Amino acid sequence: MGLKHIGRLASTLRYLTAEQVIYRLYYRARSLRVEPVDEAALRSSIVWASPGFVQPSTTDGTEFSFLGTKGRIDDSGWNAAQYSKLWLYNLHYLDDLNAVGIDEQNVLARALVNRWIEANPPPSGNGWEPYPLSLRIVNLVKWFARQEALERHWLASLATQMQALAKQVEYHILGNHLFANAKALVFGGSYLAGPDADRWLANGLKILDREVKEQFLEDGAHFELSPMYHATLLWDMCDLVNLAERVDLPELKVRLPRWRATVVQGLRWLRSMQHPDGGVPFFNDAAFGIAPTLSDLEVYASRLKGCLPFPDVGEGSFDARYHAQSGYASIDLGAGNKALLDLARVGPNYQPGHAHADTLSFELSLFGQRIFVNSGTSQYGDDAERHRQRSTSAHNTVEVDGESSSEVWSGFRVARRAYPVLELFDDQSDKVLIRARHTGYLRLKGKVLHRREWSFESGHIQVLDKVEGEHEVAVARLYVHPDIRFTQEQGRFIARLGGEGCVTVEFKGGESSRLVRSTWHPEFGASIENHCIESIFRNGALVTHIYWSASA
Repeated sequence: MGLKHIGRLASTLRYLTAEQVIYRLYYRARSLRVEPVDEAALRSSIVWASPGFVQPSTTDGTEFSFLGTKGRIDDSGWNAAQYSKLWLYNLHYLDDLNAVGIDEQNVLARALVNRWIEANPPPSGNGWEPYPLSLRIVNLVKWFARQEALERHWLASLATQMQALAKQVEYHILGNHLFANAKALVFGGSYLAGPDADRWLANGLKILDREVKEQFLEDGAHFELSPMYHATLLWDMCDLVNLAERVDLPELKVRLPRWRATVVQGLRWLRSMQHPDGGVPFFNDAAFGIAPTLSDLEVYASRLKGCLPFPDVGEGSFDARYHAQSGYASIDLGAGNKALLDLARVGPNYQPGHAHADTLSFELSLFGQRIFVNSGTSQYGDDAERHRQRSTSAHNTVEVDGESSSEVWSGFRVARRAYPVLELFDDQSDKVLIRARHTGYLRLKGKVLHRREWSFESGHIQVLDKVEGEHEVAVARLYVHPDIRFTQEQGRFIARLGGEGCVTVEFKGGESSRLVRSTWHPEFGASIENHCIESIFRNGALVTHIYWSASA
């Protein structure tokens, strides 16, 4: 292990909480032991109903499709080495039990449940790890609660899985993993009866009391600052409200006001952070097809009491919003023109696992179409492509001397990280001016500081980048959505959008600019060819002009 790696590891570990360190050592020192349960009873009958957004992954219970990859699973293949860890996790979630249309496929669903139980005895294998346990437990409870009759061994298996989860709650990871653990403890503890179920329910609620307050910020955002995970956790909150409305348990009812308020505020934030096409931007780990859409969430919230916020009404010609706690900004210029800005930290200091080095990046839609997009997320793991997608060079911001603004490394690690500072947010009726800087490059030899200023007017955005301190070269990038084609004409970059209009990009102060081939990753397993506009500058300043008009 080289000195550089040791230093990076030390910079990563310094942000961990004492709780994370203690539990990591504890779980490493002991092995999981689970005593299979022979029989379990119901606490109360739940009549579960909720909308679905997950699409089926299988039609026969043998061939499955996850993350753009198909695979056939025999009884010994639930932990097959030829599939990625994430693919196998998805297999063990049993999301199909609540997929769209599954209630018309009851024979398939019953077979999936029985097959999983038979092929996965406790406690070894991917399916007995706490995160897949958590998601599967919730799926099982929801599905069991829609069945006219239950097989006795189903409840016994559920109780065994709850026992396994309770012994390995992910205090060493925290974040969305701990939230998923707590949700599962509450679902299973509300559904099953007995002293163990009482303890599971009490522990799950204790964790949620802490984590709802910790993980949902005052502006409504989930604190890991990934729009995709925000939507996932918001669905979890809707599930908790739904459960509390359907189960006659005082300890759930008393929490309903706080849970409902969290859903309302979370929906407001997500509405603000949508592109005109209704989808999320690609800040930090984000992709389509994993989390529910805003539309899915609003349908769910509309079926719950007091969870759907009133429509937002902006003031003036532009609707400019700065979400102070999460650090994101949305500038709605009207007529399908909208910019989304990342002025945010990488996430919670102790859990930045889903962070990208995308500080001061932005995305832009014009005429209702995405024009400039960050590169997205097509995979997890620890290979070169995962590293590239998390790097500054994969985002619409400035890279200095080939370094990323935050030291993202491994699959889910961040060592020294950028801290943004908002210097100005001036929202006028027909103009918005935003100025910010970040500290990520101060670790470089030349103590480099990156400042970026956006000026928004009707039909025009100016981006001023200043790179202060000794450095060799800086590169500003604009990744182009694959449906948009720019051509370089007399030093400018022009895209004609058919009958919609024209977009022009022009740089002032750069040494050279060019179009380069790249790829966009809107879904896991997806890689779509696109282009990137690069501008190299060495004098410390670059001005980028983006113009658009409704006529080509």
